Amino acid sequence: MPAARTILHVDMDAFFASVEQRDNPALLGKPVVVGGSPDKRGVVAAASYEARTFGIRSAMPTREAYRRCPEAIFVKGRMAVYSAVSKQVFSIFEDITPLVQPVSVDEAFLDITGALHLWENDPVRIAEHIRARIRNELRLTASVGIAPNKFLAKLASDLNKPDGLSLVPRTQPEIDAFLAPLAVGRIWGVGKKTEAQLSRHGIHTIDDLQRTPLDQLIQGFGEHSARHLRALSRGLDDRPVHERDTEKSISSEHTFDQDQTDPAVWRACLLEQSEDVGRRLRKGGFWTQCIHIKLRNDRFETITRQQTLALPTRRDLDIHHTALALLQKNAPSRPVRLLGVGASPLTDTPVVPGPQQLDLFSEPAPIAPPSDKLDEVLDALRAKYGKNALKRGG
Repeated sequence: MPAARTILHVDMDAFFASVEQRDNPALLGKPVVVGGSPDKRGVVAAASYEARTFGIRSAMPTREAYRRCPEAIFVKGRMAVYSAVSKQVFSIFEDITPLVQPVSVDEAFLDITGALHLWENDPVRIAEHIRARIRNELRLTASVGIAPNKFLAKLASDLNKPDGLSLVPRTQPEIDAFLAPLAVGRIWGVGKKTEAQLSRHGIHTIDDLQRTPLDQLIQGFGEHSARHLRALSRGLDDRPVHERDTEKSISSEHTFDQDQTDPAVWRACLLEQSEDVGRRLRKGGFWTQCIHIKLRNDRFETITRQQTLALPTRRDLDIHHTALALLQKNAPSRPVRLLGVGASPLTDTPVVPGPQQLDLFSEPAPIAPPSDKLDEVLDALRAKYGKNALKRGG
């Protein structure tokens, strides 16, 4: 288990719309929609809380927003202004800790574990300090969640918006009790469609999800999604907070001393490189959903090929089997000078990120047998005894 952390999730309240209301006091208290004119094709970039009472949300067509609230005030977005304000917000974060991971221009995770001793080990003091600076210096408000991990912190920041603060307890029984009464839709990645599917299985609250036998979840939703949902229903999430400048890809390349024509040598090289990429993914707390290979022949001609996976992975064998399939499909006709395996883009979550609906009800066929635990044991042994202490068979 990772060392205990204290994570903040800071989310600016209706950021774009709030900046517009701040800069134009005539808009205060009125339904404001950022996204241009409703008589032209476009989408809502942001809506003030006054506009949200009419059901207006980000990404909604502006014509639909107008239909719901004809008296709304539509303003054209000023991205340069929002970007400048965002930099001011993040400057406040970075005065507290260097471990700041942006989620978007208006929200971020902060790992304040190392800063707690400067604040009498009181995370609430840090959160209130950040909120006060945002209010006093920028004349805006932010909501903050405080928790032992990123999932819980993000969930908590949404519980008392706008201008709220929520503290999640730290012991497992307290976390279970904290989550139990919440709707299952509060779980990150569970949208309306998935919530409806869960409801048909009698799962309406997180407590229902906690109590549903794992075998029943696996039977209904597939093993990967069932285990992921069960972990989140208990508030389990070991993803670290990454600093602003994180890796965007991981790769491993090898240039042969002599150009190689033996496919067995190519395969052995791919296996070693795949294990290296997998180890670095796990060490960095990343997953990837795209594997690529790089080939350079004796004429210095270079080709790259890539394959997108059904689900993100960081398993050595997933990476290796995908790389090997790419190599076999693009078998070199000339001696190979360089061979490489890479992973990009990277994500810090084992499910597909972003606002799209999770597909919980079709279980993708795994590329290889699950091997997370084995990979972690190999990582530990190699770290202790050297990278050549253990090798997989060819």
